[in-house]
Amino acid sequence: MATCLSRSSFMDLRPLRVPAFARLWIGSLLAGLGGQLTVVAVMLHVFALTGDTFAVAMIAVAGLLPMIVAGLYGGMLADAFDRRTVALIAATVTFASTALLAALAWTGAETVWWLYVLSIVNSAANSIVLATRSAIVPRLIPRELLPAAAALQGVSTGVMVMAGPALAGVLVAVAGYAWTYSIDVVLMLGLFLGLWTLPRIRPEGAVVRAGIESLRDGWRFLRRASNIRLQYILDIVAMTFGQPLALFPAIGAVLLGGGAITTGALTASIAAGVLLSSLFSGPIGRVRRQGLGIERAIYVYGAAMALFGLVLLAAALGWPAPAIVGDSSPNLAAIALATVALAIAGGADNVSAIYRSTMMQAAVPDAIRGRLQGIFIVVVAGGPRLGALYAGTLATFTALWFPPLIGGMIVIALVGLLVRLNPRFRSYDADHPEP
Repeated sequence: MATCLSRSSFMDLRPLRVPAFARLWIGSLLAGLGGQLTVVAVMLHVFALTGDTFAVAMIAVAGLLPMIVAGLYGGMLADAFDRRTVALIAATVTFASTALLAALAWTGAETVWWLYVLSIVNSAANSIVLATRSAIVPRLIPRELLPAAAALQGVSTGVMVMAGPALAGVLVAVAGYAWTYSIDVVLMLGLFLGLWTLPRIRPEGAVVRAGIESLRDGWRFLRRASNIRLQYILDIVAMTFGQPLALFPAIGAVLLGGGAITTGALTASIAAGVLLSSLFSGPIGRVRRQGLGIERAIYVYGAAMALFGLVLLAAALGWPAPAIVGDSSPNLAAIALATVALAIAGGADNVSAIYRSTMMQAAVPDAIRGRLQGIFIVVVAGGPRLGALYAGTLATFTALWFPPLIGGMIVIALVGLLVRLNPRFRSYDADHPEP
């Protein structure tokens, strides 16, 4: 009996028994890992050319609006045409932009503006691939396997975020930018294999031509779909008030010590939490009240962020005291506790993401699923950037520990209030999904 219970705790791998899904998942994992190489390499490349951290930060800012527009339009295309074709065309644009980056690096013709333009194109095309691929998954596997498929996505995300940036730094240092971009080009071939071998997947039900009316149709559906709408709002709340990533460099340099190594450890701990929660996600697929699951997962997320803030506060107050007066070595005890808190936060966020993804793919009709996935990309892209603005601004006027501490409390309070005002969300039943 203990063995059975132990096995049931591990993630459900049954989606990988569906050949089309398995190929798509493996291809997406390889392409995502390569994409992380390019994202980090471009940031390092821009800094090498300019020596300006503001120029590096502007890469993400410049690409935000095109990514949002592409995500929304890509969702409309996914609801109007064969989704396999839409994804292949968008993947081809991503492939071409990365190949051009590699060519420019090999010939020494790269400039800052080329890096900006190609990064924007790459990010926009990727948004279309993501929106379309998410709309494809429910057509490949049975509904009861959607939570397991979302958990597998958590595994790939954890691997990409943990391994990608570190590998990119090593490759750039050892082999240079041209080789790093070229490796991404090769890894992207896996995505083409996953997409090319899919059958034609046209949207089911009434098809609305891509355009303003299609977008309005999506918004009208979202206004009626209180469960889907609330999960978007809850995610924005969690990411706005509980996303301290922008503070990590300063925390590593000023508060905890250890500089870039500490910053990397803090970032990797979130990804580690995502990966571990996916590996032990077996029980998640058996939960029917997924709205309640989202609520509780975000409570844990907020509490973990508040705990992270408390650890930073303790470090600011001098705990633990240095062995030697004036010692500026890394505060290892505080760093260890901070990484544990962030790992818990990453795991809780992933559990919430599994439920949210499952709810969206099961409860949203196929004919409108692409547009809702496009809107979801806007939420996912916008929330962390609002979080960076909140954390950076508040830390400027207070202290580094204050934004995560008060933010975690705000997350818990707002989520409790919003769910209480929408009691239908808690009673959401995965066996009878209603948007």
